[in-house]
Amino acid sequence: MAKKATGSKKFKYAKSRELFEKASTVIPLASQTFSKSYVSYYKGDIPFFVERGKGAYVWDVDGNKFLDLICALLPVVLGYDYKPVNKAIDDQMRRGISFSLPHPLEYQLAKKLTELIPCAEMVRFGKNGTDVTSAAVRLARYITKRDKVIVCGYHGWQDWYIGSTTRNGGVPKAVQRLTIQAPFNDITALEKIYKDNKGEIAAMIIEPMHYQPPVKGYLKQVKELTHKNGALLIFDEIVTGFRIDLGGAQKYFNVVPDLATFGKSAGNGMPISMLVGKAKHMQKVEEIFFSGTFGGETLSLAATLKTIEEIEKRHVIKHIWKQGEALKKEVNGLIKKNNLQDTLEVEGYGWLTSLAIKPAAGFAPLEIKSYFQQEMLRHHILTLGAHNMSYAHGDKERKLIVQAYREILPLIADALKNKTILKNLEGQPIQDLFRVRNN
Repeated sequence: MAKKATGSKKFKYAKSRELFEKASTVIPLASQTFSKSYVSYYKGDIPFFVERGKGAYVWDVDGNKFLDLICALLPVVLGYDYKPVNKAIDDQMRRGISFSLPHPLEYQLAKKLTELIPCAEMVRFGKNGTDVTSAAVRLARYITKRDKVIVCGYHGWQDWYIGSTTRNGGVPKAVQRLTIQAPFNDITALEKIYKDNKGEIAAMIIEPMHYQPPVKGYLKQVKELTHKNGALLIFDEIVTGFRIDLGGAQKYFNVVPDLATFGKSAGNGMPISMLVGKAKHMQKVEEIFFSGTFGGETLSLAATLKTIEEIEKRHVIKHIWKQGEALKKEVNGLIKKNNLQDTLEVEGYGWLTSLAIKPAAGFAPLEIKSYFQQEMLRHHILTLGAHNMSYAHGDKERKLIVQAYREILPLIADALKNKTILKNLEGQPIQDLFRVRNN
């Protein structure tokens, strides 16, 4: 007999559905962010809109409470409604938000970053990751007087990167041809790219780690090969920054790039990003055009200074690593207990882990993921598959996640055995519309 879901009562999403229908008429995807929109979820009863957050939890517009494993796509590193950061924002708001001249906070935060990040001798601020990755690429092209760029990972929505993906609509073919995708952890493939484009590569921009860690010596080889070919090395640390180490992956792996970009977790949810790098390169920013009205917006600067202070004082990164590693060990143990190790595995380092899914019993990974996502929602957990944890995720929260896995994994095993994954799914599975990373 097939197993039945054991989660709590089915949530009601009437207000979410109503608001989604209204928002869809005036907002493409009914969301400002692709990964926060409905396309990242199975097509069924889901919470389309979140209204508030506290600690590790969020409440949707219908009042349903969820343990959040998305953390706003990683910016929330301390937790929602974190009082010391809120106070820093409130105090600065009373003095002003944007001004007609630079503000001292710009220097204070830049100086702090140069003390933390190995390659950071000078700093420039933006708002989104795309702002600073695009600035880094433009700067590298200006310095090297070359046009082509090697990319490895996800680097934002601008033409120079997105033209190399399946979401290349609207990007001129001439621009698309200037970007070359390299597979992660494959130095042989990278050597061939440099050989085939000798003297044409301006820079390689790479996420030094995501869920898959770099193999031993890989990043060092990437740096040596890039410099040998007269190009600049850019580390895209939008994800790794302020989570793997306060100095980023470059400090953790002891490989220092020429330029690097940071963002997401820096301000605990406030919009800020940074282009940092060696002074001899960063001084050239004065000769290119990278300028924005809100680069010196003070609420985000104040929030980031306080967030970094709290990360240091509370040993936040150590906490996230500890909880993540414990979760990985416990869930992988449950996966093995349910004989699902050929299909499921929690991968990554403690600071960022994710449930990897392989095809099984004739079902595609996204079909299995859709059923998993449905059951996690029934257990009051909001997830896209990754375990994006914050300082607010303590032992209690980890145990709730493990308990959900303990109850859901037998359902998945049973549904695979009886080939009822789609039958058990109350809606349509997630569609593979856009894969952002090649590793």
